[in-house]
Amino acid sequence: MNRMILANLRSRPLRSLIGVIAVAIEVAMILLLVGLTNGMIHDARNRLQGLEADILVRPPSTSAFMQMSGNILPTKLAAVLARQPGVKAATPVAMQVNSQGLTTIGGIDLASFSAVSGGLHFVAGGPKLGPGDVIVDDLYAESNRLHVGEKIPLLGHSFTITGIFEHGKGSRLYMGLKTLDDLIGAPDKAAVIYVKLDDPSQTQAMLGKLRALLPGYQVEAMQEYLTMFTANKLPFLPIFQGVLISIAVIIGFLVIFLTMYTTILERTRDIGILKALGASKLYIVQAILRETGALAVVGIGVGIGLTQIVRAGLHGAYPTLPILMQPAWVGWAALIAIVGAMIGALYPASRAAAQDAIAALAYE
Repeated sequence: MNRMILANLRSRPLRSLIGVIAVAIEVAMILLLVGLTNGMIHDARNRLQGLEADILVRPPSTSAFMQMSGNILPTKLAAVLARQPGVKAATPVAMQVNSQGLTTIGGIDLASFSAVSGGLHFVAGGPKLGPGDVIVDDLYAESNRLHVGEKIPLLGHSFTITGIFEHGKGSRLYMGLKTLDDLIGAPDKAAVIYVKLDDPSQTQAMLGKLRALLPGYQVEAMQEYLTMFTANKLPFLPIFQGVLISIAVIIGFLVIFLTMYTTILERTRDIGILKALGASKLYIVQAILRETGALAVVGIGVGIGLTQIVRAGLHGAYPTLPILMQPAWVGWAALIAIVGAMIGALYPASRAAAQDAIAALAYE
């Protein structure tokens, strides 16, 4: 049977290639979609963790996504928090989404920000944040081919890049806190205050003290806040992934269905000969499903390879666009592709098995 299946695949190379490509596209769509969404979440989590803060303070009743919550937190609270026993430093950070590229711009007081985060490590330029200055991380600079001294448009104004720092410290762009506040019309306001403790092991005890000091404010441990950065905890993201994965599965299903259905029509006489030689209905069904399985397995391999090629290409062109390849999702994509292909082949296989041997032999 295996030799017969291999001969069938070779006899119609274009049709076999279309089936392989359909499965490959299905697998690649699933892996790229999930890899992109999970990669962005993972990257955001790592950049927040890189700030090295132990506690963050957010305004009452605001979204978990600080970029979307607005800058309504009084910056003077940072000085109040910094004076508390056990607190090493506190820094207010304003945030604004730049409409060009949907990149979050952070507004910082460089001295207190460095005290909390351990400071930015510059690969070019230095920590200068005057009214018309901006600093960017190395991935953003590489992605947009930027250099120190260049001017870039941000929030309707022109800013000069004074420094390029290593990525992994919160936002990819920073300007002075007062500069950003003035641009967005929120003087002396921030989106969040990051707090660094003298002893991180006292985080839980300090949370109680700060919550009593700031009733109504959202005071959270950074490690607890970071647990929210998973696909399952982000609103609507699982639904979004499910819809696009379903579209990919439908595409693969339809192409496999049409491919195998066309195969049955082309091989009506062949099936008649097999039945005349004593082949059972089960034998015919197995032959069709094995052929489909072979196409699916090759398509899965091609799809994984295609994903890696696209991933490398996107990383080269857009370094700030992370695509996370997870072994678990490679397995899920393979399983989804095989199941979808088999379901797509069930009707053609059953139709082939139900053919009358005499009628099939007389088919022209």
